[in-house]
Amino acid sequence: MRIPDETLPALGRLPLAREDVDRGCEVRAHEGWLQEAWARPEARVLWLSGRRAPVLGGQLVLARPEGDLPEGAVYLGRSAAALVSPDPAGDGTGAVRAELILLTADEHPLLVGPEAGGVPVGRPEDVNWVGLRDVAAALTDRDAGVFVEAQAIANWHATHTHCPRCGTPTTLAQSGWVRVCPADGSEHFPRTDPAIIVAITDRDDRILLGNNTAWGPGRFSTLAGFVEPGESLEAAVVREIHEESQLVVHSPQYLGSQPWPFPQSLMLGFSAVTDEPDAAAADGEELAEVRWFTREQLRDQVTAGDITIPGVTSISRALIEHWFGGDLPEPRTLQN
Repeated sequence: MRIPDETLPALGRLPLAREDVDRGCEVRAHEGWLQEAWARPEARVLWLSGRRAPVLGGQLVLARPEGDLPEGAVYLGRSAAALVSPDPAGDGTGAVRAELILLTADEHPLLVGPEAGGVPVGRPEDVNWVGLRDVAAALTDRDAGVFVEAQAIANWHATHTHCPRCGTPTTLAQSGWVRVCPADGSEHFPRTDPAIIVAITDRDDRILLGNNTAWGPGRFSTLAGFVEPGESLEAAVVREIHEESQLVVHSPQYLGSQPWPFPQSLMLGFSAVTDEPDAAAADGEELAEVRWFTREQLRDQVTAGDITIPGVTSISRALIEHWFGGDLPEPRTLQN
C-alpha cells in the first residue's frame, strides 16, 4: 500500500518503490478467493511476456478476464484508486477499483488488445511490449507498483517449480503466493534477496564510484553487494565495500530502499564515510576501476559524455543525486 509522503526516507519515492495497490494479504489466502476475484466485473488482467508488459499511451494495458480461470494466475491486489475505464456493470462510463490478476503469456497464448476496456483480442500491432526498466519512471504509481510486483512474483514462480526438499513439482496455493509440495506437504513462499548499495564519501565530500568488470570502460555506479546469511545490513556495508574497494568505512546510514526484480533483489541504500580515501583500489574481479569525484567533476564528465551513470529507475542514481544535491544530466548513452 502507498506510504504517506511525510514518512518517506531520505531518498523519497523511488521509481520502483511506488505502490498504490492493496495486495489483499488478508483475503488471498482464503481458498477460492482467486476464482471469486476472476469472476468479478471489476477484475482486470495484466499479462507478462517474458519480462515485458503491454503498454499503450503511457499506461499498462489491462484485460478483462475471459472464460475460466487459467492455471498459473496470481492475485496482485486491488487498486487503491478508481481505475477509469468502461464499467462492465454499468453504463460504460464509470470508474472501478480493479481486482488485478497476473497471467504470463509464456504459458497462455492469449494476449491483450488496445481497447479502452482492455478486451483480449490477440496480439495487436499498436500495443508496445515494454520492459520495466525502460518505462517505470514514466508510469503512474499504480502501474509502476503493479509491474514491479508482477515481475517479481513471476520470476519467483519461474525458478521455483520444484520442491527444494525432494524435487517433486509443486502446485500453486493461496492465490499464487505459495507453492506446495504434494509429496511432503511443505509450503514454499516467495523469497527476496537483500542487497546493500552505498554512496561512499570522504572528508572532502567526494563520492566514490566504481566501474564493473562486466560493463566496459566509462560506466560508473555506486558500490553494492548481497547481504550474507546471519549478517546485519550495516555489517554488509562494511564488508562489501572493503572487499570491492579495499576501503574501511564507518557511520553507515540508511537512506531508502527499492525492489529490483532482476530477478528478485531488494536494494537497501546507504551512505558511509571513509577516513582514508587514498586506500581505494578496485578488486579486479567485480570492479575494474574505482574513482573519486567532486560534484563539479561528476557533472562535467557526465555532461561531456566522458562517463555514464545509472538511469533514473536505479536507486544508484538516487543515491548519487542525493549526494549531488539535485538532478544530474541524463547519461548520453541512455538517450540513444
